[in-house]
Amino acid sequence: MALPNGFLDELKTRLSLAQVAGRKLTWDSRKSNPGKGDYWAPCPFHQEKTASFHVDDPKGFYYCFGCHAKGDALNFVRETENVGFMEAVEILAREAGMTVPAQDPRAQEDAKKRSTLHDVMELAIQFYKMQFNSAGAAAAREYVTGRGLTEQHITQFEIGFAPNGRTALLDHLKSKNIEVKQMDEAGLVIIPDSGTPFDRFRDRIMFPIRDGRGKPTAFGGRAMSPEAKAKYLNSPETPLFDKGRSLYNHQPAREAAGKSGTLIVAEGYMDVIALASHGFGHSVAPLGTAITPDQLRLMWRITDEPLIALDGDKAGLRAAMRLIDVALPLLQAGKSLRFALMPEGLDPDDLLRNSGPQAMQQLLDNAIPMVSLLWQRETEEKSFDSPERRAALDASLKRTLSLIEDPSIREHYKADFRQRRMELFAPKRQTSPMGGGNWGGGKFTKGKPGPARPTSGAKASALARGDGAQAEARYREMAILRTCINHPQIADPFESALETLPFLSADLAKLRDAVLAALPQALENPTPEDARQKLLDALYTTIPPEQIDAVIQSGKNLDRTTTDKSEDLAAQLSRHRAIIGRINETREAELEINGVDDEGMTWRLQEATRAQEDAARMGFDDNEDNGEESARNSAFLTQMVEEARKNSKKS
Repeated sequence: MALPNGFLDELKTRLSLAQVAGRKLTWDSRKSNPGKGDYWAPCPFHQEKTASFHVDDPKGFYYCFGCHAKGDALNFVRETENVGFMEAVEILAREAGMTVPAQDPRAQEDAKKRSTLHDVMELAIQFYKMQFNSAGAAAAREYVTGRGLTEQHITQFEIGFAPNGRTALLDHLKSKNIEVKQMDEAGLVIIPDSGTPFDRFRDRIMFPIRDGRGKPTAFGGRAMSPEAKAKYLNSPETPLFDKGRSLYNHQPAREAAGKSGTLIVAEGYMDVIALASHGFGHSVAPLGTAITPDQLRLMWRITDEPLIALDGDKAGLRAAMRLIDVALPLLQAGKSLRFALMPEGLDPDDLLRNSGPQAMQQLLDNAIPMVSLLWQRETEEKSFDSPERRAALDASLKRTLSLIEDPSIREHYKADFRQRRMELFAPKRQTSPMGGGNWGGGKFTKGKPGPARPTSGAKASALARGDGAQAEARYREMAILRTCINHPQIADPFESALETLPFLSADLAKLRDAVLAALPQALENPTPEDARQKLLDALYTTIPPEQIDAVIQSGKNLDRTTTDKSEDLAAQLSRHRAIIGRINETREAELEINGVDDEGMTWRLQEATRAQEDAARMGFDDNEDNGEESARNSAFLTQMVEEARKNSKKS
C-alpha cells in the first residue's frame, strides 16, 4: 500500500524511539544519558551481556556495534515483533494516536476478509475446547493426561477435541451466523463436488496454530482411532495459513527465547508442549513437514543458532541431514544451526518423562555444530582405503561447499574440512629423534626407548649412523614451510601435496597443519605481502613465535635465484619425498636383516647407510646428481635383504 507523502515523517516525529525500544530493552544506567537522548542496552538481535546497542533518540536512529543492526522505529518494530511493514505502521500509529490512511478498495477487502476468518477460527477454538470437557472426549483426556500434561498445560496450549460427528462444528458455526463459504475458506470444512459439506476434523485432539502475532490461523489434529488414514492432520493452505511459513508455538517461543537466548526446534506438537511444561518454553515445531527455508528464516529472526532437537532414530537423523542441505545456501555470518540428537528410540517428550529436564538441558548444552554433523554424514560407515574412495570424498565435499553462497563462510567450511580430512587420512606419524620420539625394534614409541635388540660388534643398528638423512629431512621441511609462509599464493596450488607429505618432525608437522588451516583466509587479501602478513598473524596465535621465526630464517641456501618459486616448491616437495623414501628403505632393510649374524652383511648395511649419508650431504647443496646415488642405494638395500633371507633359510 502507498502511504500519503509526509505520513511516515509525521509518524516518526510524534514517536520517541527510546520509548518504543524501551518496551523491549533495559537501559544501561552507567552508559546512558537520557538528558541528551543517548541510550545504551544489550542488543535484542543477538546474544550479549554488554551494552553495545545504541539509540540516538533525537535522530530517531539505532545502531548495534556488535551485530551492526541499524534502523529507525519502524525497523525496530518489524524485527522485534516479526511483523510486516504495514503492520508495524499500524502498531506505531496507534501508539502515536494517528489514523492510518485508508487502503485501496482491494486491500481493504482482503484485510477485512482476513479479520473475519480470524474471528471464525477463534469460534472454532472455543468450540473444540468446550468439547474437550464433554463425555465423548474421555479417551482424549486420558491420552493427554497420560502424556503428563496438567490442566494448566491444557489451558495454556488451548487443547481441544473434535467430535466424531460429521457436522458438529459446521452446525455450531451456523448457529453463530457463519457462512459455509467462510468455514471453507478457513479450512474447517470440506465441500464435496456432490453432497453436503462436513467437518474436516473428526475424532481428533485439536492443537490451535497461531502466527507470530498470536492470531489463529490453522489447526493440527491427532487422530484417536488407530485406523485413521493420517495420525496427524493439518489445516490446508488458506488465506490465513501457509504451512511452510508457519511455526507451532511461534509467539510464546519468541518471547521466551528473548529471555533464554536460545530456540529449540522439535518435531511435533506434543514435543513442544512437553518441553514447555518442563521449563523449555522457547520451543517451536514445523507443521508436519521438513523444515523449509522460510521457516529457517523465521527461526533466525528469533535467535542466531537454533537448537534442532530431533528424534533419536533413523528418521530423525535423515531429517537432520535434509535440513543441512536446506540451510547451507542460506548461511550468513553468525547464523547457523546446532543439533541435539536424542538418544536412540527417544523423542524429547520421552526423554523428559524418563530422565527429567536436567537430561534434556545437558543434551542441549552438548549440541554439535552443523559442520560436525555434515562431516559425519560424509564419512560415517565409509571406508577410504583406496585413492579412488578418498577422491570420491573430495568430490562430495566440493559439491557440498558449492552449496554455500556466502564466500567467507564457504572458506571457513573449507578450512574445517581440510583439518578434519588431514586427521582422517594422516598415518600414525613416526617422528624422528629430532621430533621427540625414539625408534626401537622397528616400532616408534613416543618418549620411550624401544626394546633392546641383539648386537654383534659392528652390527649395532646402522640407523644410529643415519642422522644425516634425518637432519636433511628436517632441514628440507623447514625450507618448504619457509616458502609457504613467505609466498602463500604459491603454496595454495600445492595444498593436497602438502596435506599428504610425511613430516618427520612433530613440531614442523604442527606448523604445516596451521599453515594449511590459515591459508584460505590469508589468500583473501589482495596483495602477496598482505596475504603473508595475514598468514603470520594467524600462525602467531597458535604456534610459538620463536619457532615461526626460526623457520623463516632457516634454509636460505636452498633459495634459488630463479623467480619461479612455484617450481622451487615443487622440487623441494619431490626431494623431501625421496629423502623419506631412502630413510624408510634403510629401516625396512634393518628390520629384515635383524638377527642375521653375518659380518659381511653388517659391513654392507654400513656401506648402504654411508651411501645414504653421502646422498643427504649432497642434498643440502641441491646437487641434481644425487638421484643416481639414491637409486644405487635402493638397489643395494634390496640385494642385501634378499641375501639375508637366503642365509636365514639355509640356517
